[in-house]
Amino acid sequence: MDNNFNSNNKKARKNEIKDNKSKNNRKWVRTIIFWTILISGSVNLLSDVLLRNVNILVAFIILIFIIFIGIIFDIIGVAVTAADETPFHAKAAKKIPGAKIAVKLIRNADKVSNFCNDVIGDVCGIVSGSIGALIVSKVSEAFQNANATIIAALIGALVAAATIGGKALGKSFAMSESELIIDKVSRIIYLIKKER
Repeated sequence: MDNNFNSNNKKARKNEIKDNKSKNNRKWVRTIIFWTILISGSVNLLSDVLLRNVNILVAFIILIFIIFIGIIFDIIGVAVTAADETPFHAKAAKKIPGAKIAVKLIRNADKVSNFCNDVIGDVCGIVSGSIGALIVSKVSEAFQNANATIIAALIGALVAAATIGGKALGKSFAMSESELIIDKVSRIIYLIKKER
């Protein structure tokens, strides 16, 4: 009788844990959708307003900056999934700034990685594509005799190569230096929180 009661009790606890995980997952999905809309809309609006009246050189500089942001966040997203939290427990015990934040980042690696790689990375990819299209139109206006199709293909290829190549280099760096990267990121977050 006791074994049957314990078995039912264990099943009930497992179901409760499963329900809580499911609720937390749905909440996370709603949150990430909200932040994606907010960040994507803001960045697209800002880049559109900024780029409308700039010359080609400034547009290229903004494009490089956006690609660079995407690569940096991709590195953070990979590093957080590759990092081990053990060294940060020792640092947290010594009250080293940012160590507790690092542990939280690593424990929530799936969410941090999703935000960094998917939200920020994809938004940067979309924005860099739209900036590339704007640069194509500016180059076509400046050089009216040039073939717009070839210019579009060339700029698209350059944007893709810079993004993919940068992320490929960043991933290997993130895998080998995950502890250092998470340490730096957690210290930056600590300083931002401290300033508030």
